[in-house]
Amino acid sequence: MKTQPDRVGLGGGCHWCTEAVFQTLRGVVDVAQGFVCAPPPHDSWSEAVIVSFDPELIDLRTLIEVHSRTHASTSHHKMRGKYRSAIYTFNAAQAGLAIAVLGDLQSEFAKPLVTLVLDHADFKPSDERFHNYYATDPERPFCRTYIDPKLQLIRQNYSEFAEPVVAGEGA
Repeated sequence: MKTQPDRVGLGGGCHWCTEAVFQTLRGVVDVAQGFVCAPPPHDSWSEAVIVSFDPELIDLRTLIEVHSRTHASTSHHKMRGKYRSAIYTFNAAQAGLAIAVLGDLQSEFAKPLVTLVLDHADFKPSDERFHNYYATDPERPFCRTYIDPKLQLIRQNYSEFAEPVVAGEGA
């Protein structure tokens, strides 16, 4: 019997970068790029993705680890309103696990993690012309400068989950 995909929302940097990171992971079924909000006081829209994944192939813990290492998860930079560092959960079990994983990971970071664990409230997709941003043209200067280093980190540290991104393919 095939396992139903699970979902989690992840935000922290631009949704182009976050989309590309999770599209390259084995076990990720779909990545919806757009804007997410949580219940108040975090109800402003922030760039994020909704990741659908097969928990038999990749678990939520691994997704959270990858997320924490591929964006500025320890920075309270001025763009945090637009790029909220967050894990948007769909149920209490996910929220509990996300809090535990962040706690476990903290010792591996020199500064405190600023990533919030929030209930998912709503999602609206970004403009379709930005979907599959990296996969459609990885040679763009933005891709080379910001996304390629994140994908290299995945290939080095999560090689068992790394899938190649083929230019021109929507992942």
